[in-house]
Amino acid sequence: MPLPIPRLAVAAALIPLCISCGAAKDQPSSGAEKSEPAAHSMAMTPVKIPAGAVFTEADVRFMQGMIAHHAQAIYMSRMAAAHGANAHLLKFAEKIDQSQIVEIRLMQGWLRANGQDAPDTSSWRSMQMPGMLTADQLKTLEGSKGTEFDRQFLVLMIQHHNGALKMVSDLFATPLAGQDVDVSVFANDVQSVQTAEIGTMQQMLSNL
Repeated sequence: MPLPIPRLAVAAALIPLCISCGAAKDQPSSGAEKSEPAAHSMAMTPVKIPAGAVFTEADVRFMQGMIAHHAQAIYMSRMAAAHGANAHLLKFAEKIDQSQIVEIRLMQGWLRANGQDAPDTSSWRSMQMPGMLTADQLKTLEGSKGTEFDRQFLVLMIQHHNGALKMVSDLFATPLAGQDVDVSVFANDVQSVQTAEIGTMQQMLSNL
């Protein structure tokens, strides 16, 4: 049975976005890619929720925003090797890198499966979410080396993780949000994992 015309129009509009996102999803931000503000205004495009859907606009915004949030954490983590991080911090940073790129793919997959815009991994350059580093904070991190880098990284990543926890809290505080099973499981995982990682980072910071 053919799709109704409005749905076809929406699908056609999404094709170039999905192709663009798909081409970039395996290329986490490394500082070399160009910023594409027009492409990443997608998080501000209207969200259309299909009739009967369990998920809400808040769920979609959460997943879009968390992609940008995770992508900045990956960018930060990939600085560690070049900035003389100690072995313990370097291993921790690699864990963040590896785990969060997997989660980004999961979020992009959920958004696309539900007919929503899925930002790519350079979206952190134009989307600002709770806890994300400012341009000045990034400059400070990029300009540090050795033990000073370790200290800055831990302080700023704790800030970053606390922002993710606020995003989860805001999601569950929104009426009807967080009822979709995939969104609920993912948000709870973010809360448990990043809470534990904050504790680890606080301990690492005290040992510097």
